[in-house]
Amino acid sequence: MNSVRDWRAEGGIDHRGAKSRESTARLGARQSLEAVVHEPAIPALTQADPEVARLVQAEARRQFEKIRLIASENYVSRAVLEATGTVLTNKYSEGYAGRRYYEGQQVVDPVETLAVERAKAVFGVEHANVQPYSGSPANLAVYLAFMEPGDTVMGLALPSGGHLTHGWGVSATGKWFRSVQYGVRKETGRVDLDEARDLARRERPKVIFCGGTAIPRTIDFPAFAEIAREVGAVLVADIAHIAGLIAGGAHPSPVGHAQVITTTTHKTLRGPRGAMILSDAEHAKAVDKAVFPGLQGGPHNHTTAAIAVALGEAATPEFGTYAHNVVANAKALAAALLQRGFDLVSGGTDNHLILLDLTNKAIGGKPAAKALDRAGIEANYNTVPFDPRKPFDPSGVRLGTAAITTRGLGPDHMPQVAAWIEAAVQAAGDEATLDRIAAEVAELMAAHPMPGWSPAV
Repeated sequence: MNSVRDWRAEGGIDHRGAKSRESTARLGARQSLEAVVHEPAIPALTQADPEVARLVQAEARRQFEKIRLIASENYVSRAVLEATGTVLTNKYSEGYAGRRYYEGQQVVDPVETLAVERAKAVFGVEHANVQPYSGSPANLAVYLAFMEPGDTVMGLALPSGGHLTHGWGVSATGKWFRSVQYGVRKETGRVDLDEARDLARRERPKVIFCGGTAIPRTIDFPAFAEIAREVGAVLVADIAHIAGLIAGGAHPSPVGHAQVITTTTHKTLRGPRGAMILSDAEHAKAVDKAVFPGLQGGPHNHTTAAIAVALGEAATPEFGTYAHNVVANAKALAAALLQRGFDLVSGGTDNHLILLDLTNKAIGGKPAAKALDRAGIEANYNTVPFDPRKPFDPSGVRLGTAAITTRGLGPDHMPQVAAWIEAAVQAAGDEATLDRIAAEVAELMAAHPMPGWSPAV
């Protein structure tokens, strides 16, 4: 197996991000691409723009050789990749199926209808809108549908694991609306439902968000539904991180508790970079009007097709097995990290996500994440509840097991992954040690195929 440095050379980027001296050598770039295989193949791109093609191949090799533990990332299937790259990207389709503002929708309408029907079937909902461009626009549509500027929204505070679009101050949602934030208990790291209930009774929000971006525990949808009913609020479940686990039966569903559900279509759902809004019939019209014409023009039809493919995959028994394996891997990794003296927010995990608090390791989250990346382990630095450090230099690192589960790693691999994490954190700044770990990581990952790319044989 070549060392982890090989993809940097082929990609024209060294580990510090500097351009290779060969980055403008178009012929050399074309020749270097012959040693790797993108699936589906990219011969036209390679011929027309070998520099871009070489960067695509470099990113593919990087993904192949690393242990990817960023909780919001995954690997899509070759079928999803192919759908994303189709001629559907050429077509404009403002409006909804059967109600378009452009002609020539004879094919696009069935594509979107298929995605909608599959979303309804997979999640058991009455209505689905598959047009939002991403998770943040989907959440913005919720505000447009059910609130007026200045109205009160309640969400989980960002430092406690919430999302920017749940009313955090630096977001448009915190600037245009009156935001109140609940948190987690300091002693447990779990959502403080008593605080949330008291806050809702006092502030009477129009919309309550549950869910977030760094929550390692099961979300109590019934408890949030009870709070929302008591104060007359619309309950919105943001399941962007756990949608695939819900689809696969590895996490409880918010359906029947939340009137509106927002989600991205990547992360654990293993689809393209897009989003959906799911709802009951009562709230469907307001959702659709908010997405179009409220916020967006034409949907990205190639993405819609890829969402349909991913939802088709999510309906299979194999996907259910995958979802449960994601959770099993997260629990095994959490246990191995605890054995090595790491402090985990909430003491563990119920889903795909682990949040490390590195305060007891005498290193910040940012230098730890950078050391891990140099060691071939991809993660992101993250705030932790009651973090004494600044957001751009926080105490935590967030991990997730969706991508490595797609690659076929199992609970038996997690003790070794934990050992590499510990060694890399301890070796921050020691380039030789980090390179040695990266080579060992690359050797392990070489035995686990990656959808979309393979090294030449």
